[in-house]
Amino acid sequence: MSRSSSPTDELLTKIDRLLDELQQVRQVNERMDKIAMFLEDIRLADVIQNYTAPRKLLFINFLAGLARGLGLTIGTAIILAILGWLFAQVESVPIIGDYIQQIINYLNTYRTP
Repeated sequence: MSRSSSPTDELLTKIDRLLDELQQVRQVNERMDKIAMFLEDIRLADVIQNYTAPRKLLFINFLAGLARGLGLTIGTAIILAILGWLFAQVESVPIIGDYIQQIINYLNTYRTP
């Protein structure tokens, strides 16, 4: 004798699945809460460390400023080199080329032999 599942059995099965999923969601929420608390503790520890060790904070900020300045200098040099190369290519254009040629001649007069 085969027993067919009744609507009540199907409903109970669905409820069991939903309860399992709800339990999994609760576990994930608990983990997320633990991670959030951990991150807050780390940030708080970082703030406390900055207040207790101002020399370290000054040194780190000095290094960051030095790196930014060096990066800005190198980036500017690269951009100016590319623009110089492009302007040298544009020298044959009638109006712009004459202006570029005057700039190149002016720069060449100050170049050391």
